[in-house]
Amino acid sequence: MRLSKGFVKHLSRLMVETLQKKGMIERPGDPGAVAGAVEKAMIDDLSVEDRLNAEVREILKAYEAEIERGRLDYHTLFSKTKQKLARERDLVL
Repeated sequence: MRLSKGFVKHLSRLMVETLQKKGMIERPGDPGAVAGAVEKAMIDDLSVEDRLNAEVREILKAYEAEIERGRLDYHTLFSKTKQKLARERDLVL
């Protein structure tokens, strides 16, 4: 995840406060509950790329010997594999 969890927490609170001030949402009950739900949704969405990167690394382990011999470029292969999986799964990164 490219953003720290602390920043995501701050950003989610700021978003909820701004939306409330503009009258776009109402916060019933605990004021932190809505911000917490927004924070969780943001972290879940941001971690999709992390999980995809881990999956690509696992896939590329099968080609480790060819990569070490210089027959394949790891960064190019990583990028192309990641793009292909994202496209197949309709992910927006």
